[in-house]
Amino acid sequence: MLKLGEYQELTVVKRVAFGVYLAEERETESRVLLPEKQVPADTKIGDRLRVFLYKDSKDRMIATTNAPAITLGGLAVLEVIEVGKIGAFLNWGLEKDLFLPFHEMTRKVEVGDEILVTLYIDKSSRLCASMKKLYDLLSKDSTYKEGDVVNGRIYEFSDNFGTFLAVDDKYSAMIPRHEDCSKFRVGDVVEAKVTKVKEDGKLDVTLRDKAYIQMEDDAEMVMKVIEEFAGVLPFSDKASPEVIKRETGLSKNAFKRAVGRLYKEHRVEITDKSIRKVK
Repeated sequence: MLKLGEYQELTVVKRVAFGVYLAEERETESRVLLPEKQVPADTKIGDRLRVFLYKDSKDRMIATTNAPAITLGGLAVLEVIEVGKIGAFLNWGLEKDLFLPFHEMTRKVEVGDEILVTLYIDKSSRLCASMKKLYDLLSKDSTYKEGDVVNGRIYEFSDNFGTFLAVDDKYSAMIPRHEDCSKFRVGDVVEAKVTKVKEDGKLDVTLRDKAYIQMEDDAEMVMKVIEEFAGVLPFSDKASPEVIKRETGLSKNAFKRAVGRLYKEHRVEITDKSIRKVK
């Protein structure tokens, strides 16, 4: 049985001017062409060749000795080389580009984007890429431990859980939902710190530095927000976490630390209902 999207070791069963036909050793009814330019030198009938099977521009199954960047059910970061009316095309190392349908995108892609995708067979028996369904494909056996700094590619945002990312483009990780990731988009690579390795091997990570380091950046950001409100923020650190998150992107604790720093530096005055910039 010929397996689309996978590597197979097949037998050379026929030689023609434009290549060789390959089949499983005991079955010659189902065979596939390996084009002449792909045929290794001195190949003869009966030889076994390891090939990858995909479909050409005429939707015919074809073999190649070239190595694609991704196989069926795998994961890979591929570059967008063209965006059309019904989807995009990705470079995966073969002569025919890989199609990414619009309905398999988690965001609109642009030429030059590098995105994490998987390979699947659609209802028309075509190989296609998908930016969805990546969660279960990511590995949970990394050697990272708490405190390690890692690089991860964002692949999904969840209101219920947080921001999902693939560390080293292959390990399952998540940034908790209370951290503001609104400035990022799917495909962005971020630096994060491991805060926990779960029992199943999945990683919890944070974008934030330790509180005493992060506080400086947060304080400056809060000061900018105050200035945007003409110097008077219409709520204090007693406001609800939802209000603080909406206006500053910070958790209530982080906001209180930042405001406390500004107060100690005599840059703001705090009342029950507002925070005012000191002139």
